[in-house]
Amino acid sequence: MVFRSVKITLLSAVMFFCSQVVAFQSTVATSMITPARQTSALHSSLDPLGPSRNAASSPEMKKKDLRTFQRFLEVECWKNGEIRNLDRTLLAVADACKQINRIVQRAQTDDLYGAAVDPLTGELAEENVQGEVQQQLDVLCNTIMLRAFCGASNNVVCAVASEEEPLPRSCADVMGYDTSEFNILQSGEYVAVFDPIDGSKNIDSSLPVGTVFGIYRVPDGASAGKDGVNLDNFLQRGTKMVAAGYCLYSATTVLVLTLGSGVHGFTLDPDKQKFLQTHPNMRIPGIGSLYSFNEANYREFSEPVQKFLTNMKQAGAIGGKKVSSRYVGALVADVHNVLINGGIYGYPATRDNVNGKLRLLYESAPMAMIMEQAGGAGSTGHGRILDVLPPQRKKNSGHKKSDVEPDDDEAGKGIHVRVPTFLGSVENVYELEQCFKYYGEEDN
Repeated sequence: MVFRSVKITLLSAVMFFCSQVVAFQSTVATSMITPARQTSALHSSLDPLGPSRNAASSPEMKKKDLRTFQRFLEVECWKNGEIRNLDRTLLAVADACKQINRIVQRAQTDDLYGAAVDPLTGELAEENVQGEVQQQLDVLCNTIMLRAFCGASNNVVCAVASEEEPLPRSCADVMGYDTSEFNILQSGEYVAVFDPIDGSKNIDSSLPVGTVFGIYRVPDGASAGKDGVNLDNFLQRGTKMVAAGYCLYSATTVLVLTLGSGVHGFTLDPDKQKFLQTHPNMRIPGIGSLYSFNEANYREFSEPVQKFLTNMKQAGAIGGKKVSSRYVGALVADVHNVLINGGIYGYPATRDNVNGKLRLLYESAPMAMIMEQAGGAGSTGHGRILDVLPPQRKKNSGHKKSDVEPDDDEAGKGIHVRVPTFLGSVENVYELEQCFKYYGEEDN
């Protein structure tokens, strides 16, 4: 009996000891797990996109009540009867910008790099009119913009000119119709010009790129021309543009547009895939401390430009802000920065490029229209960009009417003519022109 009692007592002691060990382990485990759960809960509560377990106590992200790009066009085109039929065209351009945005984002992960290859011959594509081998991105984005202007415009746009094409093309040709006979697509009231992907080399470094476009009205009495294209319809001053815009593909995708009555900016909502009006009635400051020039070319610039840059840097501060330099190397990105913050963007002439490198028709003029509509200025250094008339076609001599044909080679030069370009706040551009007045010589 004594032995059994001792055995039971010993067993009870062992069970008690085991229960204490289990309790201790449970306490330690709980103390280790609880901070992890608390940390996880904290991170979850701080994540604005994560699920909320308590909707009443956790604030959620709210969308701003912003006007859509479509609604903006409906109202603006209704207000201005002269451009009422452009709404579908501009909506198509906005959709094209969405497509290009997705392509730019996928360029690093998809096989979209390198020179374009002819699908029929397997050989590299020919050089474009700029003397550059066309890249896959250039060809793809060019096709998207061509079809946007021609395929969804309801016969409003009759012809298009692109940075990637040597000469303009009729919309009938773009859409694959026979151009030897009159086609409904040749009866449009407008022609469009564009650079489908400006600064495409920046994509290699994940830097911003953009698209630039402008729309001109066909002059009264102008004919459709050979194959549905009348080159004279494109060789107009920038003052004849009825609409201009650009799309910036960067941290956000921003579409900026003017219809001749102010400038408005729209940001692409990544959830809804809609452009929403985030920048109504954009206005550039009257003076700014920002300058955007490629100063690696400083020694190649003319004396007036060198003097201007030197004076700006020596000023130290302009408009109450310290002078600063920002240069991305993409027209759209640099001009957008100047438009938002004030200052001046410049692509001057150099010794090797006496007219600069920006094309008047589809880069400088559309940007100048946007800048002027936002209260800024656009200049060549000697005058207003929008007043520059592209080189006109020369007619060959002949006695018969059929012998008098314009020279398309001269027209090609007009389509892709380059001009020195300065865009920005009125005070900054004025100071630049004064430097040309005092230190430079007027063009003959």
